[in-house]
Amino acid sequence: MNRILCGTSHRWSGAVGAFLALLLSAATLSVAHPAAAASALAPIDPSGFTMRAGDFTNRGTAIQRIEASGSVSVRTSPDQVLADGGHAGRAALCHDTNLDGSLKYDGFCWDQADDTSAVWTPQGLTGSHDAQPSGTWNGHYLYIASWHYTDNDYARITIAESTGTSVTYQHVLLVDPYSTGSGYTFRPVGGAGDRSGMDVLSGHADGVTWYGNKLFVATGHQMQVYDLRHLWKMSDTSTDQVGILGDGRSSARYHNWALPMVGVYFTGNTGDPCDATRPCLTSLSLDRTSSPDALVTSQIATKGGGPLIRWPLNASTALPDTDTADDYTGTVTATGAYTVPIWKVQGAATDGTSYYFSGECPETAGTTDSDVPYCIHRALPGAAPHVLTHAPPLTQNLSYAPSSGRLWGLNERQNTTTGKRVVFSLVPSA
Repeated sequence: MNRILCGTSHRWSGAVGAFLALLLSAATLSVAHPAAAASALAPIDPSGFTMRAGDFTNRGTAIQRIEASGSVSVRTSPDQVLADGGHAGRAALCHDTNLDGSLKYDGFCWDQADDTSAVWTPQGLTGSHDAQPSGTWNGHYLYIASWHYTDNDYARITIAESTGTSVTYQHVLLVDPYSTGSGYTFRPVGGAGDRSGMDVLSGHADGVTWYGNKLFVATGHQMQVYDLRHLWKMSDTSTDQVGILGDGRSSARYHNWALPMVGVYFTGNTGDPCDATRPCLTSLSLDRTSSPDALVTSQIATKGGGPLIRWPLNASTALPDTDTADDYTGTVTATGAYTVPIWKVQGAATDGTSYYFSGECPETAGTTDSDVPYCIHRALPGAAPHVLTHAPPLTQNLSYAPSSGRLWGLNERQNTTTGKRVVFSLVPSA
């Protein structure tokens, strides 16, 4: 169904108690045809998928020195960033979503400038429903989206609060702190910040997940790690420069805020192919229903066949669980993996029973028309996916909220005149 939902005001809460029972009658909720290339969501051996830890120590030192210098003003929680106000979003879905109305969908829009931006593109979505089992952070319903800039030169996140009747958000530039040899500064995450002899950091910001105080950004062969206790307010927002300026002022390319990377894990090197031993991380979500908690990544594949991978988390460090005690070093080995048969998967999430995927619809798979609806597919492990609902064009990452029983997503479709971008949620069972 094609519907526009405006003016709604509930807080997207309320668990779905009959979920498991309704899974048994999923055919009444799903489009009859299977996903393109409709083989099963097939388990594969996860032991060949690994991530190696990069540099945490030097970044930690740089963060301490920059904060001690007084060049930045530190906030220790995302809700404190919003205490300064920010952009005003629109507390309703103000574009056609293609979502099935029986799934009780809802959501919000960005402001007109971000909705129509030709240089910043949204990719990933997470929220306080990932950060804490309660679903809130210090009593707030918060959401975090990741965005990439033209040519991936910069990356940012957006911290948003939705009350159901209003949406407020702030953009935060992602930066990498380092030593210059004579002092400490930071560079943008992305192509604009490349330096000889240092890690090339991807600025595409494919997926994002919030877990305790940590924020993970999955992009290409990298799982970048940020700590939300180190949110930096800039002293100068009038320049396009990024870093500590010569007179001690801090700047993040016109942004009020910056968030420094604390570490990174690698599945391969920049320029490596995406293959069975070096997977690319093009979506990211969290699963709290298993033990241990896990990060869930997927890899886009034009005609399906990319892996979905589960990476174990250590709740005591809020980091991926490596083969060393501190999780700042060593190697993470996947604990589960599947082959996803859906074409151009952009997002993957699980409620603990089923997996949900955003990707091309069976009837339009392979099209070059970026305005056709995407589909949200549902599959049990070992079974073929089926379409749950059509979705906004170019729907990206998905995120499941156990506290409310809702599945969240956003889309990247660019329209510089009227906009086509939304943040949405739905109940994946009636």
